[in-house]
Amino acid sequence: MEFEYKHIVVAVDGSKASERAFEKAVNIAKRNNANMLLAHVVDTRTFSTAEAYDQTLADRSEGYANQLLEGYSEKATEAGLNNVEIIIEYGSPKIKIPKDVAKEYGADLIICGATGLNAVERFLIGSVSESITRYASCDVLVVRGDDK
Repeated sequence: MEFEYKHIVVAVDGSKASERAFEKAVNIAKRNNANMLLAHVVDTRTFSTAEAYDQTLADRSEGYANQLLEGYSEKATEAGLNNVEIIIEYGSPKIKIPKDVAKEYGADLIICGATGLNAVERFLIGSVSESITRYASCDVLVVRGDDK
């Protein structure tokens, strides 16, 4: 019996590692004829106190997320994928990706980079990819960066 992934969530944050994860996800989605769900979580914890003084910070974060995901969506379509969806969530990526996004969209695979943009948080309380592997109820592929 052959198993195929049908709903692949790709967590992207703009880092080199998430770029590599996206590239692998495109190949896996093509081989499996799967839906690609491009997900970015705007981490509201990083600007919640500043937002009281400056709403533009939240607006810029959302604009960045839209621009990032539109770029990935175009690349996926150019690579031959037909079913690409963009998902923007707000909150903690550590919780939103494995518990909310994957569940809501019926993901059977989550693909993410091994390291993201927030090195300080990773040092203090662990990485997003570590949290995704811990809390996801589906398969998770953690893609290492290209350290050449």
